[in-house]
Amino acid sequence: MDQLVRGNSMDGAIRVFSAVTTDLVNEAQRIHHSYPVATAALGRLLTGAAMMGAAGLKNEDDSITVQVKGDGPLGNIVAVTDCNAHVRGYVSNPFVDRPLNSKGKLDVGGGVGKGYLSVVRDLGLKEPYIGQIPLVSGEIAEDLTYYYAKSEQIPTCVALGVLVDTDNTVLAAGGFMIQMMPGATDEMAERLESIVDKLPPVTAMIHDGLTAEDIFFKVTEGFDMLMDNNITEPKYECKCSKERMEKALISIGKEELQSIIDEKGEAELTCHFCDNKYLFNRQELEKLLESAK
Repeated sequence: MDQLVRGNSMDGAIRVFSAVTTDLVNEAQRIHHSYPVATAALGRLLTGAAMMGAAGLKNEDDSITVQVKGDGPLGNIVAVTDCNAHVRGYVSNPFVDRPLNSKGKLDVGGGVGKGYLSVVRDLGLKEPYIGQIPLVSGEIAEDLTYYYAKSEQIPTCVALGVLVDTDNTVLAAGGFMIQMMPGATDEMAERLESIVDKLPPVTAMIHDGLTAEDIFFKVTEGFDMLMDNNITEPKYECKCSKERMEKALISIGKEELQSIIDEKGEAELTCHFCDNKYLFNRQELEKLLESAK
């Protein structure tokens, strides 16, 4: 079962999140029918977003949207999360097929290309907080690490991984995030860096049977850690509905809506996140047109 755990050192100087998201990423692959490179890219971003939500959101209606926009063949990659690690996302081109990179791994960086990563944090205030950084590598984990250092001034280490089988299903997915809080020392950072450098890949640990809790303590071996009892089950969950699609149609304006009625007499909208389709007949569109006026 997928799990996300969190905790901190006894002195509060280190904050850690770790997650196993194999089922979640498998569900994303099933919905989007994605090829391995796209599955790995989206899976990493979904996992990273889930941990960011656990780290930075408190209220049910809060959300974080993470977008990776590169010039590579994958195009736009988006992940949205709430405070409970319920995430959804999509990749513009899920059918990217690339040769393995120089390390013999899926070439996510090549699929993403050069561009930027943006984070929109909506806390229900008048304006959402928006942070943006240029992509460091396109491998997602390094880019999120740089985002925290540059935009939020929090020294952070993010590790993410997705292991895809030959039939495109996901064998293992997950990650961890370590953050240095006020009071952390250079010596602590050096010790943690030494531990992380010697760790096997995230997917290897998960594939070998390690749980999110196991990884939490493995990445902080030798530190006095306290794990929070609030264990979360990350899930792929879309929040689309016909009512949301109605609002989307109204938002395009009365002229565009009238044009759809005149030319087609109906409209079919497909959700980017879950591929659900919503059909609106002429009568429904005319009712929405009245609302638009």
